[in-house]
Amino acid sequence: VQLVESGGGSVQTGGSLRLSCQTSGYTFDNLCLGWFRQASGKEREWVSAMNNGRESKLYADDVKGRFTISRDNAKNTVYLQMNSLAPEDTAMYYCASVWGGCAGQRRAENYDSWGRGTQVTVS
Repeated sequence: VQLVESGGGSVQTGGSLRLSCQTSGYTFDNLCLGWFRQASGKEREWVSAMNNGRESKLYADDVKGRFTISRDNAKNTVYLQMNSLAPEDTAMYYCASVWGGCAGQRRAENYDSWGRGTQVTVS
């Protein structure tokens, strides 16, 4: 699976960004798609995940209510809408995939395909 993120940038506190992750090379419907982030000097952390829509969308506690994950199966794309951004959201954001459902898929080592990331900076 090939994954390409886009949509990062620099915003002020309270602003919004929408990240996109274009996928190819595998049946999109069968994938759990997740977003991770890694701030400078910190470990990569899970942010959100969803599969083909029949399961609940999953969010880390510190983004719940601010971030929304969605997917467009026709475009093989998953999105992360980020609202009320804060400086602590500054990080490189990565899209990742693993075959199957998303239950329990909060560890980076569970995912087998990764994009190169898109930088989000909040000041």
